[in-house]
Amino acid sequence: MGNRNQGRRVVVIGLGRFGSSLAVELVNGGCEVLGIDSDPKLVQKLSDELTHTAVADTTDAEAMGQLGVPEFDRAVVGIGTDIEASILTTSILADFDIPNIWAKAVSRQHGRILRRVGAHHVVLPEHDMGERVAHLVTGRMLDYIEFEDDYALVKTTAPAEAIGKPLGETRVRNKYGVTVVGVKRPGSEFTYATPETVIAPRDLLVVAGRREDVETFADLT
Repeated sequence: MGNRNQGRRVVVIGLGRFGSSLAVELVNGGCEVLGIDSDPKLVQKLSDELTHTAVADTTDAEAMGQLGVPEFDRAVVGIGTDIEASILTTSILADFDIPNIWAKAVSRQHGRILRRVGAHHVVLPEHDMGERVAHLVTGRMLDYIEFEDDYALVKTTAPAEAIGKPLGETRVRNKYGVTVVGVKRPGSEFTYATPETVIAPRDLLVVAGRREDVETFADLT
């Protein structure tokens, strides 16, 4: 259990197009990744790219336990077409008390069921590609809180275009549809942002807005 708190170990279950792109992106980001699929061909294809791979029936709790899946603190279920396997696998991960479970849904109804059986985050493929989810899993944006109705709060570094001028003059809200809520200067505490606040190069920003808008803004940095 000693590695569980490292936060850089992720198990990715289901190595189709979504799962494989996510798993490779996580490895490129410095994570240790265990990739599992029931299809030996998919596993073989990624065996050289991922830290660990295994062929297994992910609806079998005993098989998952033998692979050390309960030791991971982050898991992604990328199973696509087999909805029953997706739900059963997610349920097993929840039974293992894995604290961060992402699960891919093929519909909003499927997503609601996944949440009900224990997924903390539901990924709808038409909105979420593997690379974007990898940024969330690794916390590349420093911090990310998502609320209902596609509203999110993100802690991120300041983009170049916002540095050195008062926030009111940057027109960040008009241009990107986000609101800078707070600013943290190195060595100081967070303070509420005002139109007169001048952003410095190493400042951290708390930004609020629609999920897509805050992600676009965070990608500017």
